[in-house]
Amino acid sequence: MTSLLSQIFPILYGACFVLLLWQAFRVMGQGFRAVPRPGDPGAAATDSGGPTGDRTGRLTIHPELLDADGQLTQEDLLTVRFSGDNEQPAFPADPN
Repeated sequence: MTSLLSQIFPILYGACFVLLLWQAFRVMGQGFRAVPRPGDPGAAATDSGGPTGDRTGRLTIHPELLDADGQLTQEDLLTVRFSGDNEQPAFPADPN
C-alpha cells in the first residue's frame, strides 16, 4: 500500500501544480484584458467621460463626504498632518 502511495503521490502533486499554474495564467490574462489599451477596438467608447475616457475637468466627490441624502456633509472634517523634525512650526510660539 505504501509503495502505491509513494508512486501516485508525485503524479497527483504534479497534476495539481499544472492545474494551479494554468488557472493562475488564466486569471492573470483576464486581468490584462480588463485594462483598455490605446488602439484596442472599443477602447475609445468609454462611459467615464468623453470619447477618450479623459476625466479632465470633471468634478469627483469622495463618497464619504456625502450624507444619507447624497448631499455634501456640513460637518467639520477631521484632518491629520504628519510633520517631520526638519519642518518649521506652524505658529512661532509652538516649540514643535
